[in-house]
Amino acid sequence: MDALRAREHLRRRYPFSSDAKTSPDGEGHARPETITAVEQKEQPLPRLNIHSGFWILASIAVTYYVDFFKTIKENFHTSSWFLFGGALLLVSLSIALYCILYLEWYHGIGDYDVRYPALIPITTAAFIVAGICFNIALWHVWSFFTPLLLFTQFMGVVMLISLLG
Repeated sequence: MDALRAREHLRRRYPFSSDAKTSPDGEGHARPETITAVEQKEQPLPRLNIHSGFWILASIAVTYYVDFFKTIKENFHTSSWFLFGGALLLVSLSIALYCILYLEWYHGIGDYDVRYPALIPITTAAFIVAGICFNIALWHVWSFFTPLLLFTQFMGVVMLISLLG
């Protein structure tokens, strides 16, 4: 039992690629001769892939076919839910920009979630409540399609921002 656990620990600690040459050792197990996976650096994934392209195009299509900006402009002053959701979204984006621009770029604090643990839950809660407020404010316009349309817009914006950074 201990030998199996030790072998599994070694497999997790030193991952080998499938193209590494192996030869059996005295016990009949494959033993790697070269450590190619550890020496090679991982290539970063491309920023524009099928997944992000789909969400960006879906967001553009939703914006065009449902007159998204016209609807937002018409409902901006008529619903207090929309104004409350906008204020919470502004709080969420302000905290996110504070973390990214001020803490990470200006001060070089990469682990701001460890040094300031309350920032991430506050931002997440404000964003979720803002999404609920937007759904309530726009429910009379698109009915059951409102969560789907707002989620598509959210994913399109997230994927577009990921292309920039």
